[in-house]
Parts: sequence; C-alpha cells; structure tokens
Amino acid sequence: MKSRFLLVVLALVFSGAGFLFGQDGARARDAVVLFTGDVHCAVDQGYGYAGLTGLRDVFASAGDDVLLADCGDAVQGEPLGGETRGEAIVALMNAAGYSVAVPGNHEFDFGVPQFLKLAELADFPYVCCNFRHNGERVLKPYVIRELAGVKIAFVGIATPKTLGSVRSSYFKDADRNFVYDFMQDATGETLYRAVQDAVDAARAEGADYVVALAHLGVSEDCAPWRSVDVVANTTGIDAVLDGHSHDAAVVRLKNKEGRETVRCACGVKFSHIGWLRIGADGRLDAGLYDGIGADVPRMGLDLIKNGMAEKVAEAKAKLAQTLDEVVAKSRVNLTIFGPDPNDPAKRVRTVRRAETNMGDFCTDAFRFRTGADAAFLNGGTIRGDLGAGEITRGELKVAHPFGNKIVTVEATGRQILDALEWGAREWPAESGGFLQTSGLTYAIDPRVKSGCVKDAVGAFARVEGERRVKNVKIGGEPLDPDKSYKLACTDYVLLDEGDGFVMFRGCRILDRGESLDDCRAFLDYAAEELGGEIGERYANPHGEGRITVLQ
Repeated sequence: MKSRFLLVVLALVFSGAGFLFGQDGARARDAVVLFTGDVHCAVDQGYGYAGLTGLRDVFASAGDDVLLADCGDAVQGEPLGGETRGEAIVALMNAAGYSVAVPGNHEFDFGVPQFLKLAELADFPYVCCNFRHNGERVLKPYVIRELAGVKIAFVGIATPKTLGSVRSSYFKDADRNFVYDFMQDATGETLYRAVQDAVDAARAEGADYVVALAHLGVSEDCAPWRSVDVVANTTGIDAVLDGHSHDAAVVRLKNKEGRETVRCACGVKFSHIGWLRIGADGRLDAGLYDGIGADVPRMGLDLIKNGMAEKVAEAKAKLAQTLDEVVAKSRVNLTIFGPDPNDPAKRVRTVRRAETNMGDFCTDAFRFRTGADAAFLNGGTIRGDLGAGEITRGELKVAHPFGNKIVTVEATGRQILDALEWGAREWPAESGGFLQTSGLTYAIDPRVKSGCVKDAVGAFARVEGERRVKNVKIGGEPLDPDKSYKLACTDYVLLDEGDGFVMFRGCRILDRGESLDDCRAFLDYAAEELGGEIGERYANPHGEGRITVLQ
C-alpha cells in the first residue's frame, strides 16, 4: 500500500514532465528515454546508477515504456574505469540495462582496440555515423527501438574533436598516418551530410521519431561541429540528447527548415538525469531531473530495491584495498577550481584558463624528477582537487586518471613559444590545452586576438600576426627562440600530439618516461623534496604568479 501511494505521489510531482491522466485517473502509456552523459565513472555520485535504475523502475511501474541511453564519456575519469580500462563501467551499464550509447572522446582513452573490446562486452550497441576506419564506418550509424508503439531511431554522433583530445597515435598506423577519422573537415559539411544520410535512412526504415544521441557539446571551440551547428544544417531530427560540454540545459533550436528541435544535456557525473518523453498524443518533450535537493524522487528511489546499489558497491570494493592506501599528506588544498567571475557563488575550472596551485605543484614535480629547464602540463589533464590532510592513492588517481608518462625532449625556444600561444588561444574561455608551467613564466595580452591557425584535423598549424603570449622567461631569463631547452611534459602532449600540440615533432627525445608516470612523479616530489608533506608554498590557490594577464 505504501509503495502504491508513493507511485501516485511521484506521478503527481512529475506531471510537469508530461504525465497524462485520463478522466478515470488511469494514465496513458508514454515512451520515455532516460539518458546520461559525461558520467566519467561517477558510479555512485549524484543519482548514480542505482538512482538511474530506480527512477526507471518508478516510471515502468507507473505504466511507461522506458529505455536507458548514454551520451558518451562513461568509462574514464576515476580509478574504477582507469584501472579496469573501462570494463567495470561497461559491466555496470549492462547491469543497469542500457539500450544504446554513443562513444564520447574519452571512450577512446585506452586505445581503439580496447574501445572495440568494450563495444563487444556491452549488451547494448554503440552507434556512430561519423567514426570511420579508412573511409568505412566502424559502427552502425543508428539503431531503432520501439517504445509504447512508436519507433524511435537513435543516430549516434561523436565529436570530431576526438582526434585532438585523445592520443593521436591511437588513430594512426605504423607509418604515423591517420587511418581513423571522425569527419572533422573545417567546414562541418562532411559531418552534416553523414548525419543527414543517417536520419534519412532511419526515416526510410520506418522511424516515427529521430533522436540524435550526440557527444558534441556547445562550447565555442567545438564549432563547426557543435550540436547547434548540426541541427542548423540538417532536417528531420526531433531531439538532440547531448554531452561533451558538461552543461545541464534544455534549449530549443531551429533546423535547416526553421522547425524546432529540442536539445537537452544532463551535466556531468550524474548531477542530473535527462528525460525525453513522447506522449500518447504524440507530443515530444525533454527535461532534466536535478539530483541535488530532489527530495521526492530520492524518497522513491530509496524504496526501490533492484540490486543496482549492491552491484556498484561490489565493483568498487574490488579496488578499495589498493586505493585506500595513504600515499601523501598536505597542509593545503590543491585546487583546479576558482570562483566564476560572473557568479562568485559558482566554481569554474580555473586550471583551464589561469594558474592554480595544483598546476604549480604538478609541473614542479615534473621538473624535479627530470631536471628539466621547464615543465608544462595541459590543464585538461588534471581532473580534480586534492584536499588538505591525508591523500589516498584513489584520490590521487581521481585527480590524475590518465596514467601519463613524463617525457623530456630538447625543444627550441620557438617551439615553446608556439605551444604557449596555442595553449592560450581560447583565453579567457576554458581550454584543455591551457598550459600550467614550472621554471617558466609568461603573460597573456587580452588586447591581442589569437593568431593561431589550425590544420585540417584541428591541430596547430602556425601563428599569424602578433602573438598574445608575451614576456616569456625560463629560469628568470628571457626566452631565446633559437636556443634549445630541456622540456618536460606528458607523452600525451610531446609524443602523441594531444590537444593539437604538434609543434614538437622532430624534437630529440631525451627520456620517454617509460619508468615514470605522473602519479609517481607527484609522490616522489612530495616525499623527497617536500619532506613528505605538501606545505605553505602552495597555499595560494592562484599559484605563485607564473602566469599573468596584462592590463
């Protein structure tokens, strides 16, 4: 009786999402898609997989026909994914009962062969219309699912920025030629045609509705491949379920014919669950459930016993003994976040557009272990804070989940200048390629528009006109463009040209870092140089003034 009353309460509360009631109190059968995106291994944060399946069970018990979909970047971001190369996450997605997913750029963080293995392990299909190998599609462009008597086609679209945000060597053959691509031409036309072809084929196969299951995002640096660009240049898409830019929003877009398409994105790490509802009257709508303060949904989920929470706990317990080991101590909070200049109550990822004490600590560790003149680290590599107190191995791997090797090369001052300019090209907007530094200081002139030019795959090509990065010094001395310097950074940047850093091609490699990863460097630096404890030197969250902005 209690659970039946609860379902009625939940239905009334959720009526704003499009619940339909007949005169006799019976609700018509609707098609509901619950979707996630950018989960990044946060299996028990926010709603978590247990909350997701609980919410699905509430809807199913109330008579809806429900399926689960994912918009990418599920398998990477925390140790449970990194230590199992994504396999533990796919196993949990299988247990949750997902019906379809699109690969995000981070689904390829363990290499293409491992992603293809994950796709085989999945009980659901990965779909993508723009992922190719030697010109041939690797995955099916779409899949059709029938819910509540209507056929819904899910067209998968992965961001073409994948080639620049994952190790480029993963997509090349032995001769360093690209053999995989994501239709990343600079105009966007190749991508638009592929999406339109998939939409048209799905309609021809009998789809009543077409949903773009996308990992495209809305960030300016993703143009012309953003979800808004795709919708504006195609027809026939009824809704876009989107990921990649970590926003939580519902917006109405206009397609090529001026017709309305709803775009919905559900944040990051289960902060929200997205929903798409097709009513018995044919009306389509979409929205979000906010995991923060959603008291009534949570009250319902606590009473739903589907075993998902136990499966999540079992998966995490397998790694707990190793990850709970205390490996360092700190008297200060090392952070990658800062207050949003437009809304001080919110936090933004400062590490992607300004100096932070976490960036200082990490690059200092690189320079300590390698003896380099200078060290870089792209802000997108650092994924979390390290709080004051004891630091466990698991917390360290959450902040640095990629296991990058620390490489040293002999680079010219001109190559270093190009890298700094490339890293600052999006400023003041966020960029995963923004460079934190050690042994090196520089300034950004906001009056100068970036002169960086991209090549055909979106990587660095050259700088035209005046440079916005100025006053570059190494070891306190002005940088000499013609001088060679010993530079330390990750293999992701120096060897794999991640984030488009191609300017180091041909550099003499001094050490490939085969015996030194980033976490090892941090631990060695804390133990050997800092006496086992990270101290007041790193107390200022804004760092030591290595990166400044000219006024």
